[in-house]
Amino acid sequence: MSAVAGKVCAVTGAGSGIGRALATGLARRGAKLALSDVDAQGLQATADAVRALGAAVHTATVDVSDRDAVEAWSAQVVGEYGVVHQIYNNAGVAHSATVLESDYADYERVLGINLWGVIHGTKAFLPHVVASGDGHVINISSLNGYLAQPEMSHYCTSKFAVRGFTETLRAEMAAGGHRVGVTVVHPGGIKTAIADNALEHARESGVEITAEQEARNRLYNEKLLKMPAERAADIVIGGVEADRPRVLVGNDAKAVDALVRLLPARHLPLFAALQKRLVR
Repeated sequence: MSAVAGKVCAVTGAGSGIGRALATGLARRGAKLALSDVDAQGLQATADAVRALGAAVHTATVDVSDRDAVEAWSAQVVGEYGVVHQIYNNAGVAHSATVLESDYADYERVLGINLWGVIHGTKAFLPHVVASGDGHVINISSLNGYLAQPEMSHYCTSKFAVRGFTETLRAEMAAGGHRVGVTVVHPGGIKTAIADNALEHARESGVEITAEQEARNRLYNEKLLKMPAERAADIVIGGVEADRPRVLVGNDAKAVDALVRLLPARHLPLFAALQKRLVR
């Protein structure tokens, strides 16, 4: 039910990072691709890469927080291929600030992309995925879909919600007897530009970046965001091919998952103390 070869696979956030790696990994496995991103230049680079691998590809510049845009893209993909088998809701952003420091606009931006983007992509493509008779919905959550961290309420809220939304969808697909696999993905530290992008967005918004925030960003880039995106994508696609309901990407994601389960009332202060120590 979860094989990739010959399937039409749609991927959001395909212009860089895990999204680009998913696109190339799917292309190597013989999938037909529908790729979107808000970054037209990055999206074009990904499209060139998968065409070089011999894959058919349809591209569209799409802001996943815009429901009408996602619905229009879905219609374009069906018009191009006649069917959609898999949707990878991957697009995401991060933001760092305390709840007291955050504006409503910060939450609206992160939730609009990370949560509503997943909901939009699922709703727009799900009827076609169901109609394919052999479909799969893959939603990218995070290690922060089960671990809360200070100054990450925007991101953690979105990723916890993606987990709940996806697990509910899985229950509904099973109860309805639909031949649709549903997978929630929890990546750990993947080597992408997500931390740098969050810091740059804050600067562009006029936020004064503290020395501690700079140090935290270095910590993420130098010590935590280590797994190559290509390796992460291979794990995700392997999980889809095996029809796994839940995919933990990286030893850090697995270790944190185990610790949260083992110490449900004590893991938060332990992680907060560890983060402060690492930043110093």
